[in-house]
Amino acid sequence: MGKNILDKMAMQRALTRITYEIVERNKGVEDLVLIGIKTRGVFLAERIANRLQQLENVSIPVGELDITNYRDDIEHDATSIDEIKMSNNNIDFSVENKRVILVDDVLYTGRTVRAALSAVMDLGRPKSINLAVLVDRGHRELPIRADFVGKNIPSSQKEKIKVYVNEIDGKDAVEILK
Repeated sequence: MGKNILDKMAMQRALTRITYEIVERNKGVEDLVLIGIKTRGVFLAERIANRLQQLENVSIPVGELDITNYRDDIEHDATSIDEIKMSNNNIDFSVENKRVILVDDVLYTGRTVRAALSAVMDLGRPKSINLAVLVDRGHRELPIRADFVGKNIPSSQKEKIKVYVNEIDGKDAVEILK
């Protein structure tokens, strides 16, 4: 068990703040779509969409993005790569000319986000892509930064950040593990 960094209420406040920032930065919610990066990013995206619904009285589409087949640290069979790249996604809307908000739980090296950007670009050409993360822990390997951050948690590379979401973990919390 690690040290608790965010409890349920702190997570709710962080997601609410991110929601308001998304509305402010985009001057509303027109052409906005949310895409959660599996697994926990999907649940965070759904929570942001629910808050946007309450705030703006507009239903925002939420998609699920599986970036496994876009990762640069996994070997792939070249003959079947295009067939399997999109197989585990659940995105039933077009990203053409949309303002895409990618949502993930933790931003660390930037490699997951790089893979997600490639996956989104394979779906079409959005007007813009922004990144919302619950936790930014630093240690970037790629020149990627989040546009919306719930909490910056400086950590050593030996530590792990664990995000728990009630939908799959039975609780909402963020812990730092030694």
